[in-house]
Amino acid sequence: MTPDASQVVNELRAAAIRFGADLVGTVEAGALRDSPSHRILPSLDRYYGVGTSDAETDGPLEVAWPEEVATFVVLGLAHPADEPALDWWGSGISGGTEGNHRLIEIAANLAEWLEEEHGLATVRMPYHIERGGVFLKDAAVLAGLGCLGRNNMLVTPEFGPRVRLRVLGLTVPLPKIEAAAESSFFDPCEGCPAPCRKVCPQEAFAQCLYSADDYGVEALPGRTGAYGRLACNVQMDLDQEKADRASGSDTPVVRYCRKCELACVQGRAR
Repeated sequence: MTPDASQVVNELRAAAIRFGADLVGTVEAGALRDSPSHRILPSLDRYYGVGTSDAETDGPLEVAWPEEVATFVVLGLAHPADEPALDWWGSGISGGTEGNHRLIEIAANLAEWLEEEHGLATVRMPYHIERGGVFLKDAAVLAGLGCLGRNNMLVTPEFGPRVRLRVLGLTVPLPKIEAAAESSFFDPCEGCPAPCRKVCPQEAFAQCLYSADDYGVEALPGRTGAYGRLACNVQMDLDQEKADRASGSDTPVVRYCRKCELACVQGRAR
């Protein structure tokens, strides 16, 4: 660890906010490798739904980010309900969506700043697990940005689940950025009637599909194992088909379902 590591992370957080991030955290690579999603990854059946990418193998995936990465910087961008276009997907948009495009720029600016101001080598991380990316929700939770909600999304004190994520790799170990006081022991799902689960048009939360006995971890999708990603993907395919029918061009804009995300009451005041 660098002698002035605490000062570096404080300056890093301020720089990331200056470049446009709304949330910033750090997590040690070894801790992330031992997180629930990364631990069960080799045991999962290969998934080819929306948001995945072609890879060289059809077999189970394994953690495959560069070995030189010691720390991940987790960047969060708020996605208010009144700015839906941040997550509209179009092939003509760099990064797929405007929100992801902004995050890519924030990460690039932060990487340049870290290299120039502190001489720290960075690793620009891909989004897809299949290409060496990380599970962003696990990274954000371990970085102290929020908790995993019953809607199987990251839920933050500031914005609820209405936030988009990206990570940047660093080749040196850095301490964890101290989380805000309101993030300590944060769990808005405890006692909540879970409107997020009731609003799903495909009933993706209707069944318990994962168990701790099956995978050897207590932190399960949807917190209780009640999340069907295949059912969720059915809706995403329907959203794609709707965009194709409505479009008069070769580059339709897809408005993917956000019902479970927008139903969450946490962070609405912001």
